[in-house]
Amino acid sequence: MTKDREFLAGRRKVYLILELLLLCLLPVAVAAGTDVGKVTKDFMDAGKLVPDDVIIGVVKDRLQESFCVESGWLLDGFPRTPTQAEALVDSGVSADCFIFLDVPDDVLVDRVVGRRADPKTGKIYHMKFSPPEDDELLARLKQRSDDTEEKVVVRLEEFRANVDAVKGIYKDISVEVDGTKEPEEVAAAIVEAIDSLLM
Repeated sequence: MTKDREFLAGRRKVYLILELLLLCLLPVAVAAGTDVGKVTKDFMDAGKLVPDDVIIGVVKDRLQESFCVESGWLLDGFPRTPTQAEALVDSGVSADCFIFLDVPDDVLVDRVVGRRADPKTGKIYHMKFSPPEDDELLARLKQRSDDTEEKVVVRLEEFRANVDAVKGIYKDISVEVDGTKEPEEVAAAIVEAIDSLLM
C-alpha cells in the first residue's frame, strides 16, 4: 500500500486511501473499454483465466488514476504469486508497506463460508458475525459460488504454496498483524505498523 494523506478522527488516525480489489478491477476495466480492458474481456468471455501480464496492466492503469496518485492505494489480496509480485515491481509499481494478516486456515474457512452478499446493495454480511437484520433481507442474500469449504481449501492450498515467496519480495517493507483479534484491535495494529514504516 501507499499513503500520501492522513487525518485524525477523534484520537484515531485514519488513512485516506483507495482499496482496490482485483475481483472488482477487472469488470471495471472491461466496462471502461480501455485497451487492457478489451483484452481482459476477450479472456473472460472465453472463460479463461486472465494472464498475469494483463492483470498487471489493469492494476497499473488504475493506480495511475488521480485519486490513487494523490491519496494512495491498498491492493487487497494481490499479488498472490511471486510472478505477479515481480511483474508489479518490473512495471514500476512500488508499495510503501506490505501487510500480512495472519489468520489460521480453519478461521479463514469459517469466515469465508459464512459470507453472503446483498445483490441489491452490494453489502457483505456474515451468517455468524454480522447476520442480516430481517427475514426479507435474509431471503435475498447470495453466496458466491466459490465460497464453499471445498473451494476455499483449494484456494488456501494455492495461497500457502506461494505466500513465502511473495513475502520474500516485500521483506523490507513487510509487517505481520494478528488477524484473529477484534476488528478495532486489528485496525489499530495496522495503523501502528504503517506508521513504523512511513514515519
